[in-house]
Amino acid sequence: MQMSSVNDVKIYNLSHGKSLPEWLSDRKKRQLQKKDADIQRRIELIQDFEMPTVCHSIKVSRDGQFILAAGTYKPRIRCYDTYQLSLKFERCLDSDVVAFDILSDDYSKLVFLHCDRYVEFHSQHGHYYKTRIPKFGRDFSYHYPSCDLFFVGTSSEVFRLNLEQGRFLNSLQTDAVENNVCDINPVHHLFATGTSEGKVECWDPRVRNRVGMLDCALSSLTEGTEVQALPSVSALKFNGSLTMAVGTSTGQVLLYDLRSSRPLLVKDHFYNLPIKSLSFQDQLDLVVSSDAKIIKIWNKDNGKVFSSIQPQTNINDVCIYPHSGMLFTANEDPKMNTFYIPALGPAPRWCSFLDNLTEELEESPESTVYDDYKFVTRKDLENLGLSHLVGSSLLRAYMHGYFMDIRLYHKVKSMANPFAYEEYRKDKIRQKIEESRTQRVQVKKLPKVNKDLALKLMEEGDDEAELASRKKKGKALPSLLGDDRFKVMFENPEYQVDEHSEEFRLLNPIVSKVGLKRKKKLRLLAQQTAASEQTAEEEEEPEGRASSEEESSDDDKSWVEEVREQRKMLWQEGRDRRRQDRKEADRNTVLLEREQNGGDKTAKMAESKKSSQPQFYQIKAGEEFRSFNDMARKQKLQKASLEDRLKLEENSGTSNVADTAVGSKQLTFTLKKEEVDF
Repeated sequence: MQMSSVNDVKIYNLSHGKSLPEWLSDRKKRQLQKKDADIQRRIELIQDFEMPTVCHSIKVSRDGQFILAAGTYKPRIRCYDTYQLSLKFERCLDSDVVAFDILSDDYSKLVFLHCDRYVEFHSQHGHYYKTRIPKFGRDFSYHYPSCDLFFVGTSSEVFRLNLEQGRFLNSLQTDAVENNVCDINPVHHLFATGTSEGKVECWDPRVRNRVGMLDCALSSLTEGTEVQALPSVSALKFNGSLTMAVGTSTGQVLLYDLRSSRPLLVKDHFYNLPIKSLSFQDQLDLVVSSDAKIIKIWNKDNGKVFSSIQPQTNINDVCIYPHSGMLFTANEDPKMNTFYIPALGPAPRWCSFLDNLTEELEESPESTVYDDYKFVTRKDLENLGLSHLVGSSLLRAYMHGYFMDIRLYHKVKSMANPFAYEEYRKDKIRQKIEESRTQRVQVKKLPKVNKDLALKLMEEGDDEAELASRKKKGKALPSLLGDDRFKVMFENPEYQVDEHSEEFRLLNPIVSKVGLKRKKKLRLLAQQTAASEQTAEEEEEPEGRASSEEESSDDDKSWVEEVREQRKMLWQEGRDRRRQDRKEADRNTVLLEREQNGGDKTAKMAESKKSSQPQFYQIKAGEEFRSFNDMARKQKLQKASLEDRLKLEENSGTSNVADTAVGSKQLTFTLKKEEVDF
């Protein structure tokens, strides 16, 4: 429950607070009610007093026991029993309800006007009959003496349906193009309809003749009223035998005496929104008018505002419970609001406990902190010299201090401290000094990860900031160190740059040269800006000095050479690594063969066989074929002559195996001396 006060009139919103979902179990609901303070303070006056999406209109039966509401989605009508404080029944309909009325004292006879021109009748058990009117309807009224239903809508005719005979009667022909609303006087049964041209036509149902016409559009235009179109009649309500209230589409309410063509009073809502509902409160002579934003309660004699209610959602309809201070609203929201205003009247009989509840709230009001009060402690009072006011009406004790009027505080402050301007001036000077201190050289903390990269970015940022400071409109770009997107790169060890990797060594010459070129360019631009500030004349480039293009070409050649050297070094390191791997593989192969032979005896036999005949090895896939002899011996044989090599092979008893790209070939031949005659 929420309490508000407008114009010293207390208004209690009984629907305020959290609503529990329907799918929660009873046990879960009880647990939430024990824990959540907002749910504990919530008052559920009527159980399930809401619609799935939106509520269009709401009415109370004449006996006061039933509350009926029409809403969507899906289109439905809900009936609530106030004696049981719960939902009595719910009926779904084929289309949205434009307007409905209760013909009996209870819910046993209902009439619904749908948006598709159908008129549906319901009895106590449910759907009873359904018919259709010629034009789209907007409103209807029931004439009790003749049992006639008067329908108005997008036509100049007012259609009459007699419920006693069960047939349509001759319609009433009006001068309007369209009719928006209608109502019947409860005393003398005068029928009135409001038109889209801003006029009200009154008819006598006994003779079916028009007895009068009021031009409300011109009467609603008062001094200072700004309208963009012709006001049309959007609401109409009779009170007694002579009073009639007319609401316009521009937000004005006109009170008429049927004996006069001029309005007694014109009340403006100042929202420029159509008036949606009008009702009267006879005990206090009040009028309750509402548009989509606000509900205004004002005196019908002088127009003085009694109070106002402004819900959080748009309003569709307002209904006052008879002879009480309770009213219901249909909103553009699932929850239907319930407001209780004790100043309008007592609570209804079925919720009389509200009077006791509101009285308890008035006896124990909550302390409120106001903007026009200043909170001061006891020490502040001693500094101001107001300690003698403790216990008086000028100070109100609150927590560890006191509340005092803000005007008194400012007056005493100016008298107690006449040098407040000097303190203000000193504070400003202190702020300027602190701002200048921030521009001094500060110790830069390097991150734990990628320290070299962070240091490099800091140096580049300083150079760019220095260049931007020399330019008038230049602005330095934000650094990666201050960007949250790259924060992980300097915190997570997984992002550490490996300087020994192949990719880094190949890219480092390029990156370093680009950085050097960037520094040179920044330095050159800084020199140019400094020179332009000193002299406005252009100086020619001295002879013998290389231009920037020549320097850039030299830089390009230098980093290309460095990349080539890095590639050569990487190739050599890879070749040495592969050789080492092959040696280890051969060593492992020899050890495995020795283990398989087993025993010293077999090992000696294998050595003798090895010395007498060549050994055969299995070459693995993906490895290069190479010589089985030592590299030094092979190079020595290559330098010797063919004769020496053959003699060496004959003495050792081995044959020379030549390794070529084509394959291995064995050559065997002997030298013979032949006698040659000269």
